[in-house]
Amino acid sequence: MTLLTNETVTTDLTTERASRLTAAGQAWNSRIAAKAEAANLTYTVTGEAEGSVGTVLTAGKHVFRIDEPEGLAGDDVAASPVEIALGALIACQVVVFRLYAQALDIRVDDISVKAEGDLDVRGLFGIDESVRNGFSAIRLNTTITGPESQERYDELREAVDAHCPVLDLFANPTAITTQVVKG
Repeated sequence: MTLLTNETVTTDLTTERASRLTAAGQAWNSRIAAKAEAANLTYTVTGEAEGSVGTVLTAGKHVFRIDEPEGLAGDDVAASPVEIALGALIACQVVVFRLYAQALDIRVDDISVKAEGDLDVRGLFGIDESVRNGFSAIRLNTTITGPESQERYDELREAVDAHCPVLDLFANPTAITTQVVKG
């Protein structure tokens, strides 16, 4: 009987991850080469109000909740919308770090990301219309472990900053249309 060591598990995970990232990249390249429109995706999420100010969201086969803390009229049963937004940014960063580490042949053993966002609630509550409703600043702190030099990880960060979709959502205006329909 052979016991798996942590090194074996890490190597197997790294090998599996590399294989999956390479296969995904090749599949997307083939699809897009065959039909450019295949690059255009539309994501749909639906939500229903729940509790005081909470929401139950459905994204494909996944269901999750968002709420507010009691101090913002919530039941505090889930993370707040702005926490989820920061979480989406972190998750997207991890994905894009993995994709570009593979593409640039940069070894990454582990990634952790901390996001902090500054929000002034005077805008939310209409107390001061000159105050922005969203984050005034966001700080992303990423820690990468692995054998590469700091310069290689800086090269990777530059690629991630240039290609992360959720970072782009925070950094650039996006056209949004809204409507209310009486049910």
